[in-house]
Amino acid sequence: MVIIVTGTPCTGKSTLARELALELKYEYVDVSLLVKDICSEFDDERDCLVVDVTRLNELLIAKMSKNKKLVIDSHLSHHIDPKYIDVCIVCKCELKELKKRLKARGYSSAKVRENMDAEIFDVCLVEAQEEMKHNVIVLETDNGYDIKEVVKRVNEAKHSRA
Repeated sequence: MVIIVTGTPCTGKSTLARELALELKYEYVDVSLLVKDICSEFDDERDCLVVDVTRLNELLIAKMSKNKKLVIDSHLSHHIDPKYIDVCIVCKCELKELKKRLKARGYSSAKVRENMDAEIFDVCLVEAQEEMKHNVIVLETDNGYDIKEVVKRVNEAKHSRA
């Protein structure tokens, strides 16, 4: 089973993805490490790397062809063709908590605003559900979660699609 974990930065994706991989005994894939290897441009205005999503998808699909037990962690993972993905978890966070997390990470005011807007408009969720048609689970992370319950939801979602 291939699981992707997506959502606005600071919504708890990485924490969840690592815990889920550990619980399921799957390989954890930190896409931010792959991105550093394939990006040659930096967007100074947005303070981020410019990602070639097509190239990133090619790398991830190649990885999936070798291992079907993956948890992929990235706010871009929902751009992978759903035919390769069993379940997509979209992490969400209450805005007040999200703002606190973004500031604690040291993001600029503009970067905080950009990410708050992405969360307000449910960018990752809309892209995952409407554009890519993924099998989506929405997980609110601001008050924590029970990893065993998440695993149960993942298994139910996978079987409901089969």
